[in-house]
Amino acid sequence: MQYVPIILTVALVHLLAVISPGPDFILITRNSLMYSRRTGMYSALGLGLGILVHITYSFVGIGFVIAKSILLFNLIKFLGAGYLIYIGVMSLLSQSSKLELAGAEHRREISKTSAIRMGFLTNVTNPKATLFFLSLFTLVIDPSTPLFVKLIMGIEMTVVTSLWFMMVAFLVSHHFIKSRVNKIQHFSEKFIGVVLIGLGIKVALSHR
Repeated sequence: MQYVPIILTVALVHLLAVISPGPDFILITRNSLMYSRRTGMYSALGLGLGILVHITYSFVGIGFVIAKSILLFNLIKFLGAGYLIYIGVMSLLSQSSKLELAGAEHRREISKTSAIRMGFLTNVTNPKATLFFLSLFTLVIDPSTPLFVKLIMGIEMTVVTSLWFMMVAFLVSHHFIKSRVNKIQHFSEKFIGVVLIGLGIKVALSHR
């Protein structure tokens, strides 16, 4: 019972971080609108799996090395920035067509694996996520905290991340929303592309 307050604190802080708009939110919105609800859902699963990477290196102590190494941190930062810019450019170059609402066909659908990989890479290469977990595990979680408590927190954060963004994918891909976005689809695709590129540039230029 003594670890319940710590678990609840971590859960609350993580939830606030997850619902804050960022690259993950933009990716799920993009994939849900440009492809389908299915793609958005699998991308959300990929984001949750990416959380496991951050948790793992924080647990085993690699996070300490990353925190102390400017080279490693900058490598993660530029990889993340480059990936966001890449997705943004793909959005700008995409050919505009009507969103499929009837469900008979999927618009330029991608595979489940591709959707999961896209979500996974977006989360893993997000330097803000790296800083968040390093800070969280340094300030809130004591090194003497039992492994089973850490596992509970890790599973909770992974599940909550996936469920939150699955809900976002579900809402964004709803017929009511899609039918309205369909009217301005060309503009929305380009806008999301510009936002992703802007986020990538901001990440690349940000200081530690």
